[in-house]
Amino acid sequence: MDNATIYFAGGCFWGTERFFRNVPGVIDTEVGYANSNVPQPSYQQVCTGLTHAAETVKVTYNPQRVTLPYLIQLFLMTIDPTSVNRQGGDTGTQYRTGIYTIDSQSQQIATEALRKAADNYDRPIVVENLPLENFYPAEMYHQDYLEKNPGGYCHVNPSLLRKAAEFHDPDAPQSDLKRYVRLSDEQLRQQLSPIQFDVTRRNATEPPFDNPYWRERREGIYVDITNGQPLFLSTDKFSSQCGWPSFSRPINDTLLTRVPDNTAGMQRTEVRSRIGDAHLGHVFNDGPAQSGGLRYCINSAALRFIPRSQMAEQGYADYLPLLPD
Repeated sequence: MDNATIYFAGGCFWGTERFFRNVPGVIDTEVGYANSNVPQPSYQQVCTGLTHAAETVKVTYNPQRVTLPYLIQLFLMTIDPTSVNRQGGDTGTQYRTGIYTIDSQSQQIATEALRKAADNYDRPIVVENLPLENFYPAEMYHQDYLEKNPGGYCHVNPSLLRKAAEFHDPDAPQSDLKRYVRLSDEQLRQQLSPIQFDVTRRNATEPPFDNPYWRERREGIYVDITNGQPLFLSTDKFSSQCGWPSFSRPINDTLLTRVPDNTAGMQRTEVRSRIGDAHLGHVFNDGPAQSGGLRYCINSAALRFIPRSQMAEQGYADYLPLLPD
């Protein structure tokens, strides 16, 4: 099944984008301006309130891993659906709430979801439920804003942002809860090479400059060697001259856990795969500034690389749209 798209207006799009980027099953997010009566409006124009545009997040998701009713349920958790033209400290028509759809089936699903949700509120729900008329991507500095500026303004409850990675849709046909599992050490001993086992289960570090992927340049996807869960894309890989594969970000923050690491006389942040619980490497704050400033320094032994030409046959076709045409 192909990926699907839904558009959520939830007040300031920084927080809404950050939340949905972390939800399992969401493939991509993009902030922009929806249902504008002015073509290609700028942020300054939208802020005047004269364009009728709503700050909106385009959410691309895999319906096999997360369903639209579940996404709408999560969306309503991030907003006050009874507030007119106001979310958090932001007021104006550009901060109205809305669900904008591109097909009649999605709009029917949204209608039913809002009808059911109405019983949970004392006041009427005022979330727009309309067909998408247009969507203009916002300026680049707005994209992934809170990833680039961790202390930036956000009207979404911080606890929700932290929990977003835990919101697995139990009703999705291929929920990550069903698709990827953590294997036992005994199973992994049979499956992995000695260096792969030592790295992923014993937190070992492979030699720099002498590992399979530090100079890999082909397009494709990098998955957890222990269970196949997608972790990184080739488009986010860069040369850091450290001797290990370096990435500016994971495919989705939900895929990783971060653990303080004070071993070896250093203060570092360890990175592990969330479901497989495999040690991957560490994350540092010396990555490319234009990509958020992070460097995920990852052991090749913790990864399996799948070239673009083999992604579909190996079950990763839904990630192909994330690679350049």
